[in-house]
Amino acid sequence: MAELHPAATHHLPSFITAPGDTDVLMVVMGFILLASVLAFGILFLRLHSLPERMAHRAHKIQFEIVAVLCLISLFTHMHIFWIAGLLLAMVDLPDFGNSLSRIAGSAEKIAGISPGEGAALGSVDTGVAGPTTEATEAPAKSHVSLRQGDGALPIKPETAPAQKEQIHA
Repeated sequence: MAELHPAATHHLPSFITAPGDTDVLMVVMGFILLASVLAFGILFLRLHSLPERMAHRAHKIQFEIVAVLCLISLFTHMHIFWIAGLLLAMVDLPDFGNSLSRIAGSAEKIAGISPGEGAALGSVDTGVAGPTTEATEAPAKSHVSLRQGDGALPIKPETAPAQKEQIHA
């Protein structure tokens, strides 16, 4: 060890280095600072993606909306979007699409149409006058005749193309 300055104390702490030596404490603190910034960034991003992960784990319908709200919150630093995404991720919205498609399939089956074919036939004439953009089919008979037997099953009515109405401005 080099000769100490006469004004220095005889007992120096271990973190003080001699001139020209590597400052070990500064190198260690640099690594600790780098690791803490990296850990804080990971924690911040994990916290911002919490609602998105909650919605994905529960297979929510509104997953995409929650993900967009989390991204908006991350880039704008407006935390109301994060709170809205968190609340939306916690709410269980009912799936009406599955029930309505089952109802439509049952109605098509009762009408004698194979399920999924009803949308290809066009809209049904409801008797309400209004502008139409495509040709609609109206039933030729207004009543449905029933078969005799144990259960009364409706016979598929024959359809005739309806006249297309002209649209007046």
